[in-house]
Amino acid sequence: MKKYNENRINNSLLNTITPIGLDIKRNTISIGENLGKVYGIIRYPQSPTYGWLSRITNIPSTVCSISFKPVDSGIFVESISRSISRNRGLADSAKDPLTKSRAKKAAEGGERIMTKIDQQGEAIGQMGVTIMPIAKDDELYQKNCRKVESRLTSLNCRVRGLSNLQEGGFKQLSPFYSTEKEVENIINRIVPLSTFVGGFPFASSGYNDGIGYYFAKDSSGGLVIVDPWKRGEDRTNTNFVLMGIPGVGKSTGIKHIVMSEYMRGTKLIFIDPHREYGDLCKELGGDWINAGGGSNGKINPLQIRTSPKDNDEESDKLYEDEGNGMGDMALYIKNLEIFFKLYIPSITDRQKAILKNEIIDLYNRFNIYWDTDISIIKNNEFPIMEDLYNQIYKKSKDKNNGYQKDYDDLALFLRDIAVGSDSFLWNGHTSIDATSRCVVLDTKDLLNSPENIISTQYFNILQWAWEEIVKNPNERVLLICDEAYLMIDPKVPQSLVFLRNAAKGIRKYEGGIAILSHSVVDFLAPEIKMYGQALLDLACFKIIMGTDGKNLKETKDLYNLTEAEEELVASKKRGAALMIIGSKRLQIQFEIPEYKFNYMGRAGGR
Repeated sequence: MKKYNENRINNSLLNTITPIGLDIKRNTISIGENLGKVYGIIRYPQSPTYGWLSRITNIPSTVCSISFKPVDSGIFVESISRSISRNRGLADSAKDPLTKSRAKKAAEGGERIMTKIDQQGEAIGQMGVTIMPIAKDDELYQKNCRKVESRLTSLNCRVRGLSNLQEGGFKQLSPFYSTEKEVENIINRIVPLSTFVGGFPFASSGYNDGIGYYFAKDSSGGLVIVDPWKRGEDRTNTNFVLMGIPGVGKSTGIKHIVMSEYMRGTKLIFIDPHREYGDLCKELGGDWINAGGGSNGKINPLQIRTSPKDNDEESDKLYEDEGNGMGDMALYIKNLEIFFKLYIPSITDRQKAILKNEIIDLYNRFNIYWDTDISIIKNNEFPIMEDLYNQIYKKSKDKNNGYQKDYDDLALFLRDIAVGSDSFLWNGHTSIDATSRCVVLDTKDLLNSPENIISTQYFNILQWAWEEIVKNPNERVLLICDEAYLMIDPKVPQSLVFLRNAAKGIRKYEGGIAILSHSVVDFLAPEIKMYGQALLDLACFKIIMGTDGKNLKETKDLYNLTEAEEELVASKKRGAALMIIGSKRLQIQFEIPEYKFNYMGRAGGR
């Protein structure tokens, strides 16, 4: 009995891979819901740069096809030889300078190609490139067409719409058809193999430092391998800026990065305002510290710490020698001026001067002077806020004091921080004891506090973190400042100057700072723009995720985004980002290994 084979048709698959309809017109082609137009490149640049084809194949919202057929070089070399002779003659006889220049350049280009083919044995072939922009609505379609034409023009290519050949162009473009003779006659041009290989789209796919770890994938699916600690050329620091509206994946991205850093031995310090990193800290066996008023999270503002000094070239310095030298105590008193200006916004210049003198007297009472080595002083040997308050309060009762009214006001201002409702934050010796390689400073309990309390405590925390960074110059430390806008007070720009100085000087101590925020606008307020913009520009690694509105405009102006980069950011696609590494730009997608999600916990960033 004869056997029959039954061919079953998978209609579901067929409906998925085939368009609903195909409508071919003179200059356009409709494929289902999409409108497209097939272009052919009819002239290529005389001196293409490496990877030039990848700039064509990576144009967003396009489909591109490249064909290359090797040909015999004998006839072609003879043709080039005749062309060189003709152009040499034209260059000698032409009276028009433009014609003479073009002929001379064409002859020189022909000689270079002939030398490569005839003497160096380079292969040649016919290359043809077709490209089709597509879109679902007419306005976007026109925009994509203009984008293709302008991109190819910028590459010194000449492009032609295949009028009356849209069907042939579509077949030439499609992987399920063979090449079309009529289209090839228009688009095929003879080029050296090096031009084709050197510009091939997959030749420069991805980004690789040679060392480091998997970071993300680029727009063509290539791996992005980065070592943030690599130095050289335009890579001068390990600072990150990560911007994006809530929900686009900032926390997920930074957790992915810091886990890779942790595996390489880097110490992590988080400033966590939304309690998002507690689970990660627990999984890594780290120290979780309640810096919003917990007994184990107290940082004594009067404990002198190392300060990030200004660079010599800074025009607007935070620290100036006022005759007391530039030792740790002199520098730290500058920080205390910022601290009290943040805490008491209404403090007058007269009161600031009195407070400064009282602080110096207080340190002297505790045997701390301008030249004292603070590294040998223990935490419990520094004065606390109650000591300062008692000293000022006592003088405020002295009726012979010419500044009694100012002392009385200062005592009133400092009562809260010494014995009142704010004393749980700042009155007492430093109690933080963090010895692990992962430290989370949780500030969630501060979020309902007044703005001056939040910005003051953030400044205080930042000083403690800086001391941890400089403690061991041979240990890599990464400071992650989530919701960094909370550290900014436009009325006290010096707090941002401190952060800028820290970002500049941290590379000298094998450290890095990651700034996470929703909007660049927070850093570009007129009062602080000169410091905020420097902070955003300084980072070698800028990761710009989805945003819109005024922030999109400011981001575009700040980082000179191209039209394609602006579209990527405006799409607000989760996990997608524009990444700037030094002077290089990549469109990336965070595709995170599954095992890392087990460490991320349930609070955001998943």
